[in-house]
Amino acid sequence: MKKWFSLYVLVLSMLVLGACASTDSSEEADASAYPKRDISGIIQWGEGGSMDIISRTIAPIAEEEMGTSLVMENREGASGAIGAQYVYDQPADGYTLLFGAENPNLYQVLDISERDYMNDFTPVTIMSQSYAGVIVRADSEFNTLEQLVDYAKENPNDLTMGTSGEGGLPQVATAMLTAELDTQFNRVPYDGEGPIANALLGGEVDASIVTVSAAQEYVESGDFRMLAVVHDEQLEATGDTPPITDIYPQFEKYLPWGPFQGVFVKKETPDDIVDALTESFTQAQQDEEFQRQLKDLGMQPLNLSGEEAIEFVNKNRSTSTWMLHDAGVTEHSPEEFDIPRVEE
Repeated sequence: MKKWFSLYVLVLSMLVLGACASTDSSEEADASAYPKRDISGIIQWGEGGSMDIISRTIAPIAEEEMGTSLVMENREGASGAIGAQYVYDQPADGYTLLFGAENPNLYQVLDISERDYMNDFTPVTIMSQSYAGVIVRADSEFNTLEQLVDYAKENPNDLTMGTSGEGGLPQVATAMLTAELDTQFNRVPYDGEGPIANALLGGEVDASIVTVSAAQEYVESGDFRMLAVVHDEQLEATGDTPPITDIYPQFEKYLPWGPFQGVFVKKETPDDIVDALTESFTQAQQDEEFQRQLKDLGMQPLNLSGEEAIEFVNKNRSTSTWMLHDAGVTEHSPEEFDIPRVEE
């Protein structure tokens, strides 16, 4: 009986070990076969904005590199927090990508969401950086930024400024104007730069500060006038539009600064899947047509991944959070979240 029992235990052990080996082998095969199905791409802003434009431009190119479909979907709202939360709630398996801008870097200090890039997501790639432009309708009474600023100083909260809510580029850039130029605007929130452009076209707002890429089409068509670029040098894409430092040199301490466009996955996504995605998007960004469109939209191509991408996001986080805090519009100090100033 003892011999039969020992034999039984030996056979059972071999079966268990075999099953484990089979499982391990299956898991390795699954990882190496990624992607096995369509991938979901969540754009955290609405249609027509810079994030939407760039995301939908790179998607079909990346599809060819990945060998599967990339199904894009806009999930706007709460300064992009709804889209970010949705991706966070999905499995960390590489099948749900966040096409996001800089906004999650600000969620904590503005008390918008608990989510943030450093703790909750891993960058696949940082595709580009863009710059903001101060825009009005072509028939506006304001022909220069000085005229707009002088009116806002003399008539506090009389001018309506379209924004994309707390943490969006328009709100951050407007806070810069308020901090440095003592301007007060009546801020009206919309779900992204596309809706802001429509509101400006329809006369619902008097002005806004959006990415050059989102405004460029309207400027070229003659619907909008761009009064200045929020940058420390002139951009080729915006022609003779002056950089804001030519008009107000005190903005030099904030610049260069601007929103970025990146692709992220949930933290804890397996490294080999992150590597596969990074490789696909790195190759896709070398496409000549994609590069041409970035240039036409006034964007700076970056194509950053790995530690370079993490460092870039961290620096943007420090600059943006302290900029808002110094302007007096944050709910919490960046120090509460161990966010250092850039120079520290």
